[in-house]
Amino acid sequence: MSNKLLFYTPPIFQQFPELIAAQSTRHGGVSQHPYASLNLGGSTQDDPEAVAENKRLFYESLGIRENQVASSHQVHGTELFVTDQPGRQQGHDAVITHQAGVMALVTVADCTPILVYDIRNKAVAAIHAGWRGTVAGIVKKTLKTMHRMYGSNPEDCYGWVGTCIDECSFEVGTDVSDHFTENFKRWDEGKQKFFVDLKAANADQLRSFGIPDSQVEISPYSTVLHNEDYFSHRLEKGITGRMVAIIGRK
Repeated sequence: MSNKLLFYTPPIFQQFPELIAAQSTRHGGVSQHPYASLNLGGSTQDDPEAVAENKRLFYESLGIRENQVASSHQVHGTELFVTDQPGRQQGHDAVITHQAGVMALVTVADCTPILVYDIRNKAVAAIHAGWRGTVAGIVKKTLKTMHRMYGSNPEDCYGWVGTCIDECSFEVGTDVSDHFTENFKRWDEGKQKFFVDLKAANADQLRSFGIPDSQVEISPYSTVLHNEDYFSHRLEKGITGRMVAIIGRK
């Protein structure tokens, strides 16, 4: 991603003109090092005024306002915030809505963002999946909830697995790897460590719900390998900014 855009729009969603769907980058904001520059994380040690200005710039670039956003303080759990109103909650790691003008948002900085759009029932979801949420099946739980609440069927859903820490960078001990099945982890003999593929594990949950493979897309970017464009909590040793993934109908 050579052009310094404030956000990346998943190609899979570009066919739907009524939809806003994006993941922010680290470009185009006012924050100083080490939060340079589009830090959207309010829980960081960054200057709150800079974060507020970054949010204004980001939402303006999408053509929306901050008071349209539905989000939650995330806790690496599987609680879902189902809403038809904007606002901020506590303790949820996914946001679901089918209300036009309400934007579902999650915050990330290595964890996996997943965005879902049901084209028939006009429901959307933004999901935050770290390794704990991935293992606990938060994507599967979100899709089942969309089916129960709105009648979302797999053939009508499009899913995007966003930019996060890639398999080649997510080196873990057995305390983490033991929770994953063999198809989502790789043993490295030289490093005597496992490497876990969060993107594949979450994409598998989209497909296991029944979403056709042609309607599932995985970001080609990595927070670690493309650190010049994205924040990485692990690579930058915790002193870094935060990105958001957002989805909603105009």
